[in-house]
Amino acid sequence: MRGIDIAGERVTELGGGVSNTVLLVETAGRRLILKQALGKLRVQDDWFSDRERIFRESAAMRWAAPHLPSGEVPEILFEDRENFLFAMTAAPAEAETWKTLLLRGEFGGRTAERIGTMQAAIVRASWRDAGSARLFGDQTVFDQLRLDPYYRTTAARHPELAPHFERLIGESGARRFCLVHGDWSPKNFLVSPDGVMAIDFEVTHFGDPAFDAAFLLNHLLLKSFYRPQWSGGLARLALRYWETYRAGLPSECEWIENATLAHLGCLLLARIDGKSPAEYITAPPLRDRIRAFARRLIVASPARIAEVFEQAQRCTA
Repeated sequence: MRGIDIAGERVTELGGGVSNTVLLVETAGRRLILKQALGKLRVQDDWFSDRERIFRESAAMRWAAPHLPSGEVPEILFEDRENFLFAMTAAPAEAETWKTLLLRGEFGGRTAERIGTMQAAIVRASWRDAGSARLFGDQTVFDQLRLDPYYRTTAARHPELAPHFERLIGESGARRFCLVHGDWSPKNFLVSPDGVMAIDFEVTHFGDPAFDAAFLLNHLLLKSFYRPQWSGGLARLALRYWETYRAGLPSECEWIENATLAHLGCLLLARIDGKSPAEYITAPPLRDRIRAFARRLIVASPARIAEVFEQAQRCTA
């Protein structure tokens, strides 16, 4: 990060991931975030997305705010349509991303439970809701930022697995039930003594709730390979999140675990061989180990989330 002072204000560029420019603006009495969408993402491969997605994000946060406790999503302050940006309230100064805490070996179960509870609340509030479907039914950005770079790109690099990816895209696409965040990742939760704030709603759409669950579990699974000495703690954390989330879903979601498992194997392989590889998984032997594990999950997935993490613990021992 870098900061500059402008007429009594301090402006600091934050990590906007690969798809945005994000600035923290601090004055004597206020902190706010400016976020602007990029048209070409900052990755090695060519990867483009419609900049209008920034206003899908602000609309999603406005939608979510009444359904979650105060402070769990930022408040939108203003939008600049011409420049594809908006301003929102900032998290407390002491907040850290959940990813940062996890990579320090801090496995707070309450944070995992809060994230599962928050996610289930979004699902319940939007479940089969016609108004939400009208607002967020267009899946163009989800296709541009998830299906194409994660699933289609990975399938092209593993042609023998392409039928599995194609089937998953079709089955998931038919599950249009509720609001889906699309980037339910540890980097997008800001944790402070006040609680947890969810950010980065730019991939929000009306679709398959199993995708978000698998997206989060995949990050915990990757970290269990990256830090095998923590695999037991990460497994317990994953199950605490999963059980909290599952318990809060509508009763008709009996299919959710199988659907989540189908996404999980494909997402794991995508973070090795897709357009957005996990930046901390760099050693070739580790990449090969994860790649082999992911292929097994895709071809013959176990019946339970718990079994995936048990197998990962044995694989990393």
